[in-house]
Amino acid sequence: MPARQDMPSTLKRSPKKAQDTYVKAHDSAVEEYGEGERAHRTALAAVKHSFEKVGDHWEPKAKKGPSDAKAAGGRNTRAQTAGGVDANASKHHLMDVAKRLDINGRSRMTKPQLVDAIQKANASSTRKSRGR
Repeated sequence: MPARQDMPSTLKRSPKKAQDTYVKAHDSAVEEYGEGERAHRTALAAVKHSFEKVGDHWEPKAKKGPSDAKAAGGRNTRAQTAGGVDANASKHHLMDVAKRLDINGRSRMTKPQLVDAIQKANASSTRKSRGR
């Protein structure tokens, strides 16, 4: 399956269910829109509905649903994406994720600041895993 071979490395390090979600959504999107970036973005959106990015991989969310304003607003919204961070989660949950990622100053951060800090930590962790 090309979708499994071309899957982002963060998903390759994730649970099989996240990988299967990506593959199934990608294959469906290819049938609907054709091969390309739109199919990839559609598949990632499906993953973000049930999983959140933590470090260099995806983990199941406690509650399914849109992870940020972009996901909630749809394709034509001007809202920003949180890059896989579950921005709709509670501040307590975000604090737990920040603690796992060893983010300094997390206890004084607001919820939007936590989301930004987690995004940066995730990107850094992904870069390290890819050897960059």
